[in-house]
Amino acid sequence: MNKPLNITLSLLFIALNLLQTANAQSEKQRELEERRVALQREIAQINTLLFEKKSEKKSKLTVIEELNHKIKVRENLIKVTNQQANLLTREINNNQNKISELRDQLKILKDNYAKMIVKSYKSKNEQSRIMFLLSSSNFKQAYKRLEYLKQYTRYQKQQGQNIKQKTTELQALNTDLVRQKEDKNRLIAENRKTQKTLESELKQHEGLLASINKNMNSYTAQIKAKQRETARIDKEIDNIIKAAIAASNKASGNTSNTSGFALTAEAKVLAANFVANKGKLPWPVEKGVVMIGYGTQPHPVVKTTTINSNGVRIATEENAEVRAVFEGEVLQVQAIKGANLTIFIRHGNYITLYKNLSKVYVKKGDKVNTKQAIGQVFTNQSNNESILYFYVFKDSKTQNPAEWIYKM
Repeated sequence: MNKPLNITLSLLFIALNLLQTANAQSEKQRELEERRVALQREIAQINTLLFEKKSEKKSKLTVIEELNHKIKVRENLIKVTNQQANLLTREINNNQNKISELRDQLKILKDNYAKMIVKSYKSKNEQSRIMFLLSSSNFKQAYKRLEYLKQYTRYQKQQGQNIKQKTTELQALNTDLVRQKEDKNRLIAENRKTQKTLESELKQHEGLLASINKNMNSYTAQIKAKQRETARIDKEIDNIIKAAIAASNKASGNTSNTSGFALTAEAKVLAANFVANKGKLPWPVEKGVVMIGYGTQPHPVVKTTTINSNGVRIATEENAEVRAVFEGEVLQVQAIKGANLTIFIRHGNYITLYKNLSKVYVKKGDKVNTKQAIGQVFTNQSNNESILYFYVFKDSKTQNPAEWIYKM
């Protein structure tokens, strides 16, 4: 194999490897940027929904819970931004290496091209070419010599094009390098600003926590009392759902199934569609921040106390409209003591529940569509809190709403 072909294949192999690495890094950078923007948006929502209308009547426990949540999101933002800056550092180093390699490749190409030009010039006149052909011992050799001259001319043109291509690529890499350095400097400056804000919030958090620690027994008692109230409400919800299942099955003539809904063909299709949209369902409010997630977990402030959540607690804006997350039928509208108005919507053998409403726009038996307004969140005028409690059930068994709602 000749030397020029070896060089060309080596350059092609290097280029393919660099392209694969660049594509992987670009994809990771896109993912990190999406995550960073989402966290910034979440912080903006936290500020708007939780801190814009400060209330002196908010308990210290509530304030520290909200601050605790914002600190966690801000720490995540700093982490993601650092990952972006580190990835950019690697990309900058890779680009600098690629620029060095390209410069070396370009030097080889130019040297080879210069040699070809000199050789071509020496044999440029037509008489030399004709003599080269006429000196052939036979027609076959003359034909091969003619093909050689053609191939040499084509190779010469190709080398010229390679030089242009590598020069353009080098210019593009230099431009990209400048942009990457600017992006990195911007991210570092942004992180410094975020870190400064975080330090201020941590100081405020420490002050509130010190105040709570002085009366820890009192706050622990409050949390436990609230948990008992939550357990009572959840038990009432469980009874309502089980009674609805029994009533539905009795109406359909199927009393043997006591654990779940006996489904008609239409209800099976609706349930299948609901499942097919798992992870893609819209939020039950247009703007919201999840303050308490699903499941058993340590209290966000008093770590020695465990809380159990059958759904999610979403902080939203004052008098926010509540939306059905999927098409279905209103199973029940219930006023529950300590939970205000609650709407149950059935989707085959699945139920979505919307608790702590001040107004409802639907009644039992109504058909609803995805994103249809069904009521309004109750806003506590004493502390300006607007909290929606959202649940998902399969028959009477609770599900994690975060697995069903898009990017929850």
